[in-house]
Amino acid sequence: MNIKDNLPKYVVLAFFVGAIGLWFAQSNNPRAVAGIPVAVKLPQLSAQAEAGKKAFASNCAQCHGANGAGTDKGPPLIHDIYNPGHHADEAFFMAAKFGVRQHHWRFGDMPPLPQASQDDIAKIVRYIRELQVANGITYRQHRM
Repeated sequence: MNIKDNLPKYVVLAFFVGAIGLWFAQSNNPRAVAGIPVAVKLPQLSAQAEAGKKAFASNCAQCHGANGAGTDKGPPLIHDIYNPGHHADEAFFMAAKFGVRQHHWRFGDMPPLPQASQDDIAKIVRYIRELQVANGITYRQHRM
């Protein structure tokens, strides 16, 4: 048999292989689990992180969930994508000041938080970083 005779079979096979590949890529993508809160292990917090927890509850939890676990309005911050090697502390300061265009998740743009002071944000970052460490999220060099 030649390829022309089997072309319809190859096209159907290619379609299914492509569909399976797309499904696999999406199932391993953080965007695919958007809206599903993650389980967060709560550590003993430093005094600054305890203050950050309160500031987080006032400024961030509505979208990012209790303890940064995520909601249907915002992603979990206790996720490896926010490890310090990919999102340095400054990224959190910039996000609060200027907002963030949608890029990792499908929640839409994050608005700026003008009501949060620099001191509030510093405490929030400390809180998030302590939660991340307690949940096994540490610095990993980002590679593009």
